Amino acid sequence: MWSALGGRASRRVTDAPPRVKGGHLGCPGLQGEPAAMPRSSRAAAKKQPRLRALPGRSTPPPASEPDDEALLAYARDVLEVEARAVLGATAGLGQPFVRAARLVRACAGQVIVTGMGKAGHIGQKLSATLASTGIRSVFLHPAEAVHGDLGRVARGDVILAMSNSGATEELLRLLPAFKRMATPVIALTGDTNSALAKGADVVLDIGRIEEACPMGMVPTASTAALHALGDALVMAVMRSRTFTTDEYALLHPGGKLGRSVQRVFELMRTGDANPLVRDTATMTEVVGVMTKTPGRPGAACVVDRKGRLVGIFTDGDLRRRVEQGLTDFTVSVREVMGKNPRCVTPETLVMAATAQMRELKVDQLPVVDAEGRAVGLLDVQDLLAAKFV
Repeated sequence: MWSALGGRASRRVTDAPPRVKGGHLGCPGLQGEPAAMPRSSRAAAKKQPRLRALPGRSTPPPASEPDDEALLAYARDVLEVEARAVLGATAGLGQPFVRAARLVRACAGQVIVTGMGKAGHIGQKLSATLASTGIRSVFLHPAEAVHGDLGRVARGDVILAMSNSGATEELLRLLPAFKRMATPVIALTGDTNSALAKGADVVLDIGRIEEACPMGMVPTASTAALHALGDALVMAVMRSRTFTTDEYALLHPGGKLGRSVQRVFELMRTGDANPLVRDTATMTEVVGVMTKTPGRPGAACVVDRKGRLVGIFTDGDLRRRVEQGLTDFTVSVREVMGKNPRCVTPETLVMAATAQMRELKVDQLPVVDAEGRAVGLLDVQDLLAAKFV
């Protein structure tokens, strides 16, 4: 064929070296088709076990594909190895842990958690746990940090660096920068003689750990220990601080956790949505208030002249009167209302109020303040909307 380069002619190369079965020029795997595996070899390969004994165990690898019991036994071994690793981390607890906890507790900025690979994933969870307990925290990816993300770090921060080996190159490159920024470094590692440990201000030791892996290489027991030690640090700091359930609720407004600490005042109907009538009102007036109140709550709280709760009248009370032929709507609500109704305070947990409504088999609960004044109404429709029932 003709080439456009210089107008010269070129011809297709047809005299390339011949392929050699099993590889180029007799070298398997370099070029050409791979050598065919004999059927007997393929059959033998299929029979090779996929699981081996844990490192250090004298049990030989299985001669065939493990059965169900063998798989379960191996899973138990893995859990036991990881449990021993977690318990073994307690041996390293001492004054370094106390210093680390005090550094985190006194942190004026953010707790910067960093780690690479599996330790990094554990670090992300640790940072999230810190944030959920009211301690400002961010995860810093070591590889991104050297390309500008170090800007997340400032004086007053505390560094939590996680690495089982303590030799993670990406982490070690950050130590000089942390030193220049005067940010103390707490190292969580399995090697107290590592470069990371020597460059840290405080070292938390998980000890030398044998991984729960057939090859003894996949981070399993070591990450379990790092995870547990990180949790121990956060919980110890949390225990030493004043952190209330209200603060926890503020940080967890969604899901089951948020509902478990939610208070009645967050859901109760107030203002124009709170149906209040005086104890001198007639039935006609009471029904009018129940009908006109936004959201149609199906009940009215009866109060005295000081606004204190003295009774409640509900749709159920109205239906029962009509069924009995008592249709005189000029009577005072004081004569037909439910007296001394059960009620809750604005600070009552919604879950507790829900349990009370379920026990009483009612759809509404009046909400009163410390002086007994009716300040709101908790309605089952609102509980349904908030997924409490």
